[in-house]
Amino acid sequence: MRGHAVVGRDAYLVFVGDGPGGQADLFGVRADGGPVFQITYSAVPEAEPALSPDGGVVAFLRGSSTADPRPAKIWVLNLLSGAEREVQLPRGAGQPTALGWSKDGRGLYVRVDTTVFGLVAPPASGEGQVVARAERAEADSSFAVLLGQPAFGRVVPCATDLCVQTPNGGPPTPFASNAHDAVRWGTDSVGYVSGPDLIVRPVGPGRPRRVEWSGAPARIRGLTFFSGNSLNSER
Repeated sequence: MRGHAVVGRDAYLVFVGDGPGGQADLFGVRADGGPVFQITYSAVPEAEPALSPDGGVVAFLRGSSTADPRPAKIWVLNLLSGAEREVQLPRGAGQPTALGWSKDGRGLYVRVDTTVFGLVAPPASGEGQVVARAERAEADSSFAVLLGQPAFGRVVPCATDLCVQTPNGGPPTPFASNAHDAVRWGTDSVGYVSGPDLIVRPVGPGRPRRVEWSGAPARIRGLTFFSGNSLNSER
C-alpha cells in the first residue's frame, strides 16, 4: 500500500474484486478516492476481508485451489511488511463465513454457522475457542454494519437493496436502493456499492456522495474500512 496510503495513518478501504485474470483478490483505495491498488496477487480466490482496529493487518479467507468456490482457510496479512500467516480453527469446526476483530485488535472472531470462535491474532498463537456468552455481543457486533454510537440499528441486505434493522425486531426499513456490501465508514457514515460506484451516505443529515476512484476491478464486494488514526475504525 506504500505510495497509495500510509498504513495505520490514512483512511482507506479494502475490498474484494476480480483481477485481470478473473480471480478474486484484495484491492484498496484511499477514503478520498484516487487510483485503486491491488494488494494480493493470489492464484486462488479470496473473500471476507476484515481490517484490524489499527488498520495495519487484514484478515481474510483464502481458497485452497483455483476451483474452490468457497474460500475456507483463514489468513492474516501485515499491510506494512507484507508478511502473511495462516491461522487455524479447531479441527472439525466447519466452514467459516465471516471474520471480525476484537476492539483491542488482539483477537480474531470467526463465524461458523451459528457458532463464533475466538482466535488469538498473530504474531501470538493459541488454539481457537468457542466465544463465551459474555463476549458474544462484542463478537456479533464485529460482523455487523452498525448505525450510530451507541448503535440504534444495523444495515442488512434486503433483496437488491440495503435496509436498516432495529433491535426491536420490527420490519426492515429502506436505506439504499440497488445497493450491496455495506460497510461502516467511520463513526457517522455508511459506504456501499451501487453499480460501478462506491457511495458514502451519512447516518444523519446530509446527502450521499460518490467516491471518485479509477481502475476499479469488476465485481466489487466484501468491503472493510479503516477510518484513520484520528478516529476509531469499525466494520
